[in-house]
Amino acid sequence: MITRDDVQRVARLARLELTLEEQERITPQLDAILGYVESLRALDTESVEPTSTVIPMVTVLRDDEERPSLDREQALANAPDREGACFRVPRIIED
Repeated sequence: MITRDDVQRVARLARLELTLEEQERITPQLDAILGYVESLRALDTESVEPTSTVIPMVTVLRDDEERPSLDREQALANAPDREGACFRVPRIIED
């Protein structure tokens, strides 16, 4: 059985601040979840192959083909700030 102390410990590890009301509401919910997981342990899964998904996955990406791109002036046309042939952006790394 999950106690409120267990919930507080998990919340602390997850860096969550839970009110007493939230802790009391979550305690039986977590206990029910763990009870369900425990009931799954009773199933015989020896002959079940491990999978990451039950739906066959297919790639939806297109083939990587070379295509013409914008010329430099078109690419820089809407730049809020530019320096010569480059985009100018605010400095984010300090010395």
